[in-house]
Amino acid sequence: MDKELIGQFIKNAIAEDLGDGDHTSLSTIPAGAQGKAKLLVKEAGILAGVALAMEIFNAVDTVLQTEIFINDGAEVAYGDVAFTVEGSSHSILLAERLVLNCMQRMSGIATITNRIVKLLTPYNAKLLDTRKTTPGLRYLEKWAVRIGGGVNHRIGLYDMILIKDNHVDYAGGIANAIEAAKRYLKDHNKQLQIEIEVRNLEELDQVLATGGVNRIMLDNFSFEDLKQAVKLIDGQYITEASGGIIEDNITEYAACGVDYISMGALTHSVKSLDMSLKAI
Repeated sequence: MDKELIGQFIKNAIAEDLGDGDHTSLSTIPAGAQGKAKLLVKEAGILAGVALAMEIFNAVDTVLQTEIFINDGAEVAYGDVAFTVEGSSHSILLAERLVLNCMQRMSGIATITNRIVKLLTPYNAKLLDTRKTTPGLRYLEKWAVRIGGGVNHRIGLYDMILIKDNHVDYAGGIANAIEAAKRYLKDHNKQLQIEIEVRNLEELDQVLATGGVNRIMLDNFSFEDLKQAVKLIDGQYITEASGGIIEDNITEYAACGVDYISMGALTHSVKSLDMSLKAI
């Protein structure tokens, strides 16, 4: 966990929600009132965000007491209680919505990720996420992918060179783009992997003729062309399939022999897992 990044996220999220005060709690609940609540799971899935919830409670009120019964990555069912929190009623209510928003989304991502990872068990392919994340929540969403058993792709624009179709077009071709990227890394003394996206077998041939990359993304390939591409690459480079991949067809992509399969749907259109924080 990146404590600094998480701390800033929590601070911003609480400020967004709190404004000049929680006037509902302030007006209805006496100052100093004490309470206890439980995190109640209302849908089967994979739990994610417990560690984050503990950070949120601590940031809101260091005196709050928590007891964890189920940890991140565990399978949960309707009626399970993940943890309890006890202390200031005002503090619990202030943390409630942020805890739920984060845990519901993270658990939804972990659940679908885990389900798809299990589908890939018979194959060598590993499941990757993408940069198709919610602005401001990328760290949490990619964390949830890891909890679900998936693998993180690059975090942002800074930790890998990924040459996509627009880069190739603007650079004047595949060879130009690859050579320019290699020069840039050398000139700036940076150690970054280079991945390049290809849209067809002709572009793949150009990449193979040029060389100098670490990974080749095979985007929107038919199954027949994807198998041919893997055969042509012949283990020289890491292979990644992308584009139009969903849960219903992912095993067909895996059967083509790629090393990785990336799915934007893991984070951009996931259904949150139902849960609530109930007073006890």
